[in-house]
Amino acid sequence: MHRRSRGVNIGLLLLLSQIFQVGINNVPPVTLATLALNIWFFLNPLKPLLSSCLSVEKCYYQKDWQRLLLSPLHHADDWHLYFNMVSMLWKGIHLERRLGSRWFAYIIVTFSLLTGVVYLFLEFALAEFLNEPDFKRNCAVGFSGVLFALKVLNNHCCPGGFVNVLGFPVSNRFACWVELLAIHFISPGTSFAGHLAGILVGLMYTHGPLKKIMELCTGIFPSNSDYPGQQYYFNSSGYSGYQDYYPYGGRGAYEDVPRNYDTYTAGLSEEEQLERALRASLLDQGNRRSSPPAYGFRLSPEEEMRRQRLHRFDSQRGDPAL
Repeated sequence: MHRRSRGVNIGLLLLLSQIFQVGINNVPPVTLATLALNIWFFLNPLKPLLSSCLSVEKCYYQKDWQRLLLSPLHHADDWHLYFNMVSMLWKGIHLERRLGSRWFAYIIVTFSLLTGVVYLFLEFALAEFLNEPDFKRNCAVGFSGVLFALKVLNNHCCPGGFVNVLGFPVSNRFACWVELLAIHFISPGTSFAGHLAGILVGLMYTHGPLKKIMELCTGIFPSNSDYPGQQYYFNSSGYSGYQDYYPYGGRGAYEDVPRNYDTYTAGLSEEEQLERALRASLLDQGNRRSSPPAYGFRLSPEEEMRRQRLHRFDSQRGDPAL
């Protein structure tokens, strides 16, 4: 392991400030682990960049396949790390809460490997098609390819929205392609093939067979992406359950998504739910229904009528006494 030379890494400090501003307890576990892993390898890289970057020449011809694992976790400098991890922070918070931590972890690992494989294929194809061997020597490093794949998935989960690209509103449907061109217009030294590979992997998941293949490969990490009405959320105390989520706009926007309420109602009708609620609130589970109310507890006439209705309801259903 090679420790990075000491110095003031402004990008790293800004990243840590951003994470603490959000709150560590508000970042889902897989997203937080991904951030921590990338920061750790930035400070303590396993190998120098030239020995961890991804290229056709090194991977395919020299059989150095470990670069598929190393390249997404290494970054050229602190600003490279900052921009990638801030993007990962916000995408991870949204997607992990929506998909669940186990499935999101599965996606991160799969996207990391596949993005590298697709990148190698693109560079090899360009070198053969254009008869330019230099494409096989192009070496890429960083997490940005995975982020483009996650961006495609995020836009697929929330269709119909707009994002701001260089001050212009762009539909989510085309945002990835516009950002791909914008990034390489602003910073020509970035890996166009690496970012394009991420978009293609994202499309393989959202519109291709990748998701089905992943589901066939494992039966223990079910995705709950088919239930966009709920998402997990965290607060300063950690995991707190779920809350409503509106993928097609704000509260009240139309959603043509069927929801199953049997989880909450146990299949009971509204009248049955009312009677159950009355029984739970008026009767002590340790007492028989015929016993008088506890000392200091008085029923109003309306509550007494409801209590009588409850007796009749239970006698019809034949429920055992609580």
